[in-house]
Amino acid sequence: MPPASFVLSPEPIPTTPTEFQPGEGAEAQFLGVVRGMEDGRAITGIDYSAYLPMAEKMLRELIDHGQRDHGQHRVFIQHRLGFVAAEQPSILIRVRTKHSGESFDLCRWYLKEIKTRVPIWKKPVFAE
Repeated sequence: MPPASFVLSPEPIPTTPTEFQPGEGAEAQFLGVVRGMEDGRAITGIDYSAYLPMAEKMLRELIDHGQRDHGQHRVFIQHRLGFVAAEQPSILIRVRTKHSGESFDLCRWYLKEIKTRVPIWKKPVFAE
């Protein structure tokens, strides 16, 4: 895992083993999965879209902000684009820090910021 990176792509989210760097003692990971229901109706999945130039710019700025204001850590963010079937992962946030509390707090902070600032839109695909 590089110091800070992100991926916006239709590719599935892979599972990778945890490899810690010297001084790292914790990893918090958030894996968001598409639920099979939206507004009380069954869905087959969600179609995610983004304005890529702006979404990539906002993610870079978000990671820079996190690095500058929240202390040393490593972060990896992957958000899928295109159709993601129900019960499949759509977002992964992985944060590694020295201590567990920092990892949990930063993981939650990144998720909140992504949901409120990054131009990624979702359109549920309802089951017939």
